[in-house]
Amino acid sequence: MADTQWPIPKFHFSVEIGGTQVGFQEVSGLSMETQFIEYRAGNDSTFLTQKIPGLKKNGNITLKKGMFQGDETFWHWWNDVQVNKERRETVIINLLDEEGNPLFTWTINNAFPIKFSAPDLKSDANEVAIETLELAHEGIVQTLA
Repeated sequence: MADTQWPIPKFHFSVEIGGTQVGFQEVSGLSMETQFIEYRAGNDSTFLTQKIPGLKKNGNITLKKGMFQGDETFWHWWNDVQVNKERRETVIINLLDEEGNPLFTWTINNAFPIKFSAPDLKSDANEVAIETLELAHEGIVQTLA
């Protein structure tokens, strides 16, 4: 009988910011791309350009979490970066198995908030208040457990 493998579910994950574990509802934007350079040698008889890998580009990471009374962590971090431009944090995101062990780990280097969003407020809504933080960073490293 063949050993059946199933894809990993994406709903069991953990996030650590600057050494502190924080519970999030959603993490998005773990993306990287390579820009390319078009080049054509002057003596190339095909009249076609070559595409050569160039600079790497990282997408911004968006974190969403429920608001709790007295918790202003995101607000203070965003506010602090406005006056302390050098303040950066390492963010570690783990995709976990059923026992809570990391299967994949993404380490975000030199992250800092560039946008903070309070929740939308609606008088007829039956939802949790969600705050959003968008982070710029200087690279993602993915490792397997």
